[in-house]
Amino acid sequence: MMELNSLKQFLVVARLEHLSRAADELHIAQPSLSRTIARLESELGTPLFDRSGRLRLNDAGKLFRDHVERSLGELEAGRRAVAEATGEGPGTVRLASETFLTLTGPLAAYKRAHPSIEIELHWSLAEDMARRLRAQDVDLCVASQPIHAEGLESMQLFDEAVGVGTPLDHPLAGRKSVSVDELADQSFVTARQGHWLRRLLDRLFAARGLTPKIVCESDEPAAIAELISAGLGIGLVPAFARRSATRAPLAWVAVDSPDCHRRVTLHWDADSRLSTAARLMRTTITSWDWITGEPREKR
Repeated sequence: MMELNSLKQFLVVARLEHLSRAADELHIAQPSLSRTIARLESELGTPLFDRSGRLRLNDAGKLFRDHVERSLGELEAGRRAVAEATGEGPGTVRLASETFLTLTGPLAAYKRAHPSIEIELHWSLAEDMARRLRAQDVDLCVASQPIHAEGLESMQLFDEAVGVGTPLDHPLAGRKSVSVDELADQSFVTARQGHWLRRLLDRLFAARGLTPKIVCESDEPAAIAELISAGLGIGLVPAFARRSATRAPLAWVAVDSPDCHRRVTLHWDADSRLSTAARLMRTTITSWDWITGEPREKR
């Protein structure tokens, strides 16, 4: 009989496709984790991973992973539903996003309106969001790039231009717009692989047969702005960041390309029953006016 803990361990190995890293994350010995995976494969009567070279989840493993995620998600949803029904505390909402700078306004408004509800914030790559929603690891996700997955519901929050941020004394600083071709020889400060900002930069250049010259990668949006301001390079900057009170002194130049924008979307699992706390958070985010920075009903 499959144990709950074994299934949870399988999901970590399936996500990382690496036994030693999975063992480190789970804080268990690698031989013990290998035995757990072997037992699961024996019970199912088929390998779940291809082991020729690097460990890879095979088709049977992907099928099993999807069912395990859904099953464990339902168990977690049941636990939370019972806690809510029996009045054990005001509840918790778990929100994942690629960046929280965009969400500071609605998050602050939500906390003021519902001070007893606990908010858990999880930084997440867009590619991990569908899995986390299916597994009930989070309730809601905000992504700045498309999520292509079945079983999700979504609502677009806003669509905005992304321009180039430059130091104030940069030769491009006085321009109203710039083409991607004109950026080919520039040094870029940007995010790491997988982040929406980096994917947009790579996509814009690849469409013209170019490769951006990247001199610095960072996981921190604020650090990217500061490094650009300090003169280490230029970088893509969403229009929303220009309105941030904490922004570094930068010049912002529009990019002459219809593809240089981001579409920010809220996602949730279509099959799960959202808790009261999560439904209230969804309402707060979807009713937010991203131009004025306050709820629409207060306008």
